[in-house]
Amino acid sequence: MAWLSSPASAQARVETTGDYLQRMDVDGDGRVSLEEYLAWMSYAFDAMDANGDGVLDPAEQPGGTGKAITRSEHLARLTARFRRQDANRDGFLSAKELAAPPQ
Repeated sequence: MAWLSSPASAQARVETTGDYLQRMDVDGDGRVSLEEYLAWMSYAFDAMDANGDGVLDPAEQPGGTGKAITRSEHLARLTARFRRQDANRDGFLSAKELAAPPQ
């Protein structure tokens, strides 16, 4: 899978669903693909992975405790969350689906 580069403004403040859609929707088609979602949602993992080994060790996580989380595990969780949010099962998230409470 080709990875999209993280948006430069990923850490900028977003206040509305439209803000999320606009920043996540890299190709500007008005919807968010799984690839776009994973790229947006992974910036925090990448920022916390201080040694760049693809694993968040407990010391790299908030609070410094917990079990290690691999990038693969993180992406699997995000993929499952995306699929739950994709209410119409079209493989994309619309603004309405992004605004819906997590399921």
